Amino acid sequence: MSLFVDVCALADLEPERGAGALLGDHQVALFRLADDTVRAVQQLDPYSRANVMSRGLVGTTRVVDDSGEERDVPTVTTPMLKQVWNMETGEVIDSGGKPKYPIAVFATEVRDGRVLVAATPIEVTSGD
Repeated sequence: MSLFVDVCALADLEPERGAGALLGDHQVALFRLADDTVRAVQQLDPYSRANVMSRGLVGTTRVVDDSGEERDVPTVTTPMLKQVWNMETGEVIDSGGKPKYPIAVFATEVRDGRVLVAATPIEVTSGD
């Protein structure tokens, strides 16, 4: 079980926009989605090596899950080179023809109007 850190108030985050935050000694990008859920991923864009993920474009894409069902997942597109990631898993959806580099994803909770983020990332696979 991961320790959760109180990062900010939900009201501090604008819907469908990103914000950077410090989580211990590393940066995360927070995204408040239209349904008021919050996603957190690493702030570092693995392609440009710049801390810009919170400035990325929020979207959705349809994926087929392991059971063969289609569903929409939240995505973030880096503002630098336009790669796209699944914010639930960190998997690359569109690498722009480059090698696939996943991003770290952090569990989040919204409790009593506060955004809590896990201190350590969720372990995910790249899905190559």
